[in-house]
Amino acid sequence: MHEAPTTSGTGPTGGADSGEPLSGGLKQRHLTMLGLGGVIGAGLFVGSGAGIKVAGPGIALSYLIAGALAMLIMRMLGEMSSAMPASGAFSVHAERALGRWAGFSVGWLYWFMLVVVLAVEATGAAQIANGWVPAVPQWGWVLIFMLFFTGANLAAVRNFGEFEFWFATLKVGAIVLFLVLGLLAILGVLPASGGYDGNPVGLAHLTGDGGFLPNGWSGVVSGVLAVVFAFGGLEVVTIAAAESDNPARAVGRAVRSAVWRILFFYVGSMLVIVTLLPWSSIEPGKSPYVAVLDRLGVPGAGQIMNVVVFVALLSALNANLYGSSRMVFSLAERGEAPRGLLKVSGGGVPRRAVLASVAFGFISVLLNLKWPDSVFLYLLNAVGAVLLFVWGLIAVSQLRLRRRLEREAPEKLTLRMWGFPWLTWVALAGMAAVIVLMLTDATARPQLLWSAGATALVLLIAGAREVRDRRRAAA
Repeated sequence: MHEAPTTSGTGPTGGADSGEPLSGGLKQRHLTMLGLGGVIGAGLFVGSGAGIKVAGPGIALSYLIAGALAMLIMRMLGEMSSAMPASGAFSVHAERALGRWAGFSVGWLYWFMLVVVLAVEATGAAQIANGWVPAVPQWGWVLIFMLFFTGANLAAVRNFGEFEFWFATLKVGAIVLFLVLGLLAILGVLPASGGYDGNPVGLAHLTGDGGFLPNGWSGVVSGVLAVVFAFGGLEVVTIAAAESDNPARAVGRAVRSAVWRILFFYVGSMLVIVTLLPWSSIEPGKSPYVAVLDRLGVPGAGQIMNVVVFVALLSALNANLYGSSRMVFSLAERGEAPRGLLKVSGGGVPRRAVLASVAFGFISVLLNLKWPDSVFLYLLNAVGAVLLFVWGLIAVSQLRLRRRLEREAPEKLTLRMWGFPWLTWVALAGMAAVIVLMLTDATARPQLLWSAGATALVLLIAGAREVRDRRRAAA
């Protein structure tokens, strides 16, 4: 192993440009599928039921609104990452745009969020596996998953890329097959089975069970609150781009191919669900996808979806371990984390950063297994709304860096944010609206307040570091 070389200079964007000693083992197909599969997870396959319950068929509009916000964020990320690819992605961009305090804050908050959420994914996958093989206890499955993906991430970045490629392929394939079966059922092409009479359903469930908006626009708004965080995870593709063969071109192509398809998968599958089933029959906590497949008489629908959710959870675990290790490595590169984390293997893998991330991930898993309703719940609440802070800084960073790039290096703007600067401001207004909604929602308010507390703590530490560095410079 060797220590990563870091160089200081002043690039067209201002700030330090660090050498990237990480390997370049990710291919275009890895990034493309990572962009597509990164946000297709258990939140869609299972969590969407809660959104349908509050919005009815209007959940399609809720996903359209939340997805549009996510698409804007992804486009901003694509613009900055194609112009300035770095392993720390938006943390590096925030530092260049706003100062060290911003890079430090967004980097550590994002790392903290990933290693805590990792515990939910590992535990969820272990619960499914324990149902299949009860002889292995739940903690045993957690240990197996954590050790396996730690080994994969320690070996080479192409291992991460291959796992995510096939995970994403399965998830995308499952969504496409679901859409095809659903469309055939809506048109009456599928033969009679499972209680379905084979006749076209038409718009009966869309308009006949209280109308398209049975709970009015307030239901659509509540639906946005229920589904917006399901789009978290798209950020990893810009972190991974730094380890591709041609970062600037690769991230641009990945973003272009992903944004519209992701929105199509989400909104399309919701329309299929609420067209084939009465929205009032959907039970929160249970997969509406299973309910549709059961309705169509697909044998073993529950187990099929269990496999898909299982893969989605392992995919998220793998991606979060990768993203957290690269983020803390980037923080160490810029002097915002212990320099010991800069050690990389001969193949360019930041092994100490991987081990540091998985160590905290193990702690989170233990807390989740031991105290899921107390200690871990506080941790989960503390990171639940952090994504909004991250997205907010991404938007503000893009506002500043875009103008700087236009002045100093316009040739680097190979991928541009739509409707700049107006759509960036629209995205910021959308995030502010989500925060207001969370404040007015009794179930979401504690999560927002705990996350605000965690964010304030990190900002306080960042501010104290700034004051300390200024005093040292003045001495």
